[in-house]
Amino acid sequence: MTTANNVLGRYGEDVACGFLERAGFEILDRNWRCSIGELDIVARVGTTLVFVEVKTRTFGQSAFEAIDRNKLRRLRQLAALWCEANNPHASEIRIDAVSVMVRSGAVTIEHLESVF
Repeated sequence: MTTANNVLGRYGEDVACGFLERAGFEILDRNWRCSIGELDIVARVGTTLVFVEVKTRTFGQSAFEAIDRNKLRRLRQLAALWCEANNPHASEIRIDAVSVMVRSGAVTIEHLESVF
């Protein structure tokens, strides 16, 4: 990933965290890494543990297009590994996606719950 993409991705994750916190989510972890990949955001809302994939774009229709079947499979594996490492207490676990579109200085945020 280039430096410009790193900066854009970090900005999108910061925007997504702020959005989720305003919606009542508690951010538990960010950019958690292991040998098979990275989780962008781990959060809790009520008794639900939420793993959030953030996609940030400056062009195109939707950043959600980048979340394919392979990406979802890896997110499920990463979520299981995070749970093993952190032993969370949650009655429900889900994977969400947040799209951050940045165009001409305007930011649009979309949040999809339970993407798989």
